[in-house]
Amino acid sequence: MTKVGSAAAVGTLVVACTLLTSSAAFAKDPGGSQFDVSGNNKADGGQTLESRIVFRGSTGDAGAKESGQFAPVGDWSPPACWYEPKWTPAEFSKEFQKQWDIPHASGVGEAYALSKDHYINGHPYKDFNKSETGKGLWWDAVRDKSREESGDPAAFACDTKTFWVENGETPAVENAVTPKILADLAYSRIKVPDTEVTLAPANTTKVNLPTWAWLDRAKFQDVSVTASLDVGGVNLQATTTAKPISLKLEPGTSDAEVYPSSGECAFNDDGSIGEPYAKGKADQTPPCGIRYLRSSGDGAFKLRATITWEVSWTGTGGASGDLPNGTFGTEQNVTVQEIQAVNR
Repeated sequence: MTKVGSAAAVGTLVVACTLLTSSAAFAKDPGGSQFDVSGNNKADGGQTLESRIVFRGSTGDAGAKESGQFAPVGDWSPPACWYEPKWTPAEFSKEFQKQWDIPHASGVGEAYALSKDHYINGHPYKDFNKSETGKGLWWDAVRDKSREESGDPAAFACDTKTFWVENGETPAVENAVTPKILADLAYSRIKVPDTEVTLAPANTTKVNLPTWAWLDRAKFQDVSVTASLDVGGVNLQATTTAKPISLKLEPGTSDAEVYPSSGECAFNDDGSIGEPYAKGKADQTPPCGIRYLRSSGDGAFKLRATITWEVSWTGTGGASGDLPNGTFGTEQNVTVQEIQAVNR
């Protein structure tokens, strides 16, 4: 049976430990510790960012070609905190003793006594559930480090005390890790290719001259990240996949026309965008491109190219779904010159 500890007196412990411990990692009594998210640990060849959750795929590790992280369309964001299995009874016992190795200043002594009562003295747990070793794990909350440091209230919403979960059971606690939560976390770690487009004429063009724009199909393929959690009786995973669906061109000035008029260039069936310029097409309208109506003077216009990515996920047990589209864009300089006429 899953037990989620709660006691009326525990609320006072939050304040006591927040004020009286030197480490920001523990905002409550040790049973409700909030562990910072570390950034560079490695496990089994993958990247462990949230305790035992491992990420593999297009995460932008050293040597990868991916260059940027896309932003969700709209106000959606991945979880700022969640719960996952952390410790065996022996590990939790060791962690508990380490975290309570602090001066018993005013208020902390009472908090320590209540926590001992809760996890050691049988109200409701006895000796950290050591008699149940191998039958379950202690679960605790994890915060996204960047959102915690920014003071995002969502990062502090997981305030349930450390709780025991028997193997094979699903805890009835909001934000307990699921394939969907893993998919959401994987979304925020996908890195996508640079979006610098090929132009003709390249970098320097003329007023009223159509500038062709295109992207090589080989550069824009689906990218994905798999998040997995395999510890004790918990074995979950989810793969989040992003598929490029359109390119938006923003000329960097209102004195320009875009092709097509919406500025959205769709992907072709072969995965490319637009059409490469070829000799003899100078007077044709490009399927994807720009026509500048004035010069950039002594400077350059900043052309912004933004790719929209369609995102979906699949996970353990056949779970699947869609996530919000993501966008990622970069800027490149385009110099526009007046056409010089020579009179003889």
